[in-house]
Amino acid sequence: MTDSPASAGDAPEGAPSGEPSPGPGRLTGLDAARAVAILGMIAVNVGPRGEAGLAGLLYDLPVGRASILFVVLAGVGMSLLTRSAREPGGRLPWRTVLWRSALLLFGGLALQELGHEVSVILAVYGVLFLLSLPLLRAPTRLVASLAGVMVVAGPVAWIGIQLATGTRFEFADPGLADDPPQVVLRILVSGPYPVLVWCAPFLLGLVLGRAPLSERWLQRRLVLWGLVATVGAYALSQVVILLAGQPGDGIGWDRLRSAVGHSQMPLWLISSVGSALAAIGGFLWAGRLVERRLGVLASAGRLSLTVYVAHLIILAALVRPGPHTLAEGYLTTVLLSAALLALAHLWVRWRPVGPLEQLLRLPGAR
Repeated sequence: MTDSPASAGDAPEGAPSGEPSPGPGRLTGLDAARAVAILGMIAVNVGPRGEAGLAGLLYDLPVGRASILFVVLAGVGMSLLTRSAREPGGRLPWRTVLWRSALLLFGGLALQELGHEVSVILAVYGVLFLLSLPLLRAPTRLVASLAGVMVVAGPVAWIGIQLATGTRFEFADPGLADDPPQVVLRILVSGPYPVLVWCAPFLLGLVLGRAPLSERWLQRRLVLWGLVATVGAYALSQVVILLAGQPGDGIGWDRLRSAVGHSQMPLWLISSVGSALAAIGGFLWAGRLVERRLGVLASAGRLSLTVYVAHLIILAALVRPGPHTLAEGYLTTVLLSAALLALAHLWVRWRPVGPLEQLLRLPGAR
């Protein structure tokens, strides 16, 4: 299992999120944060995971956090893409949203068939984009309230469905070769990224994308409260476990105590979303540093869909079945990340739009 301002009418580039194209007002901090999410997922996907010692602990830090950061940024990008629709007389670019949703859905299912041994998140992106359409012009308070409700309701429903049906979800990946009912079930409920749970960070991203992200006060608050949520939710989980005991191996309500990565539980969501907000706030606050010294990260963030897909292909073609040791994992991650960062930076110096990002443009659009 794995672990992404010109006017909204401009041709959108960047991640699967669909943030507007590069321009004088582009928030490069978002690009850098998106690149860090990609790099974290590369480390998680390369493996191996669960190794002992400090080196193993550090290697596993992105597990359950990098992918959440990616999804929060997807919500931010969708909100930026459609912001003109929330202005008086604005029109919702629903055809662009539907086009991207279809591309990411079917592209993600097709990529799952490769031998990379990774749970591809793109199909879930596609469904989240589609389901967000009715909310893109909804009042911010409504979207924020829905996000808050789903942080708890999603995990509770996820457990409840398994208890009611007497089945246990196996986190099977949806692929293009699967029957449509299986694909729908795995994307919405039983797969590694169930929309029932993962809609919460996406909705939070929709709300965050409406905020004044260039304001320093907001950036500081994102860092501060993000760190509070990161540490606080995990600490609360440990205290509850100390008092009530570790959750069992089966699916039951005791699982609600967990803050383990990909547990699909509320405390994990809160902690992971907190780290995502801290990262976003930090990179936005360091925007000038990103522009002057970390341009390679900003470039990779603009080409995040291309970089994400490229790492899957490289894993399938060159890396698998390895790496077998933690040292090999570190080396493979560093080499793969460095190569993709360098190639993305070179591409952006030639063209600001990535090859796969170009596909996200609505055919026939200017």
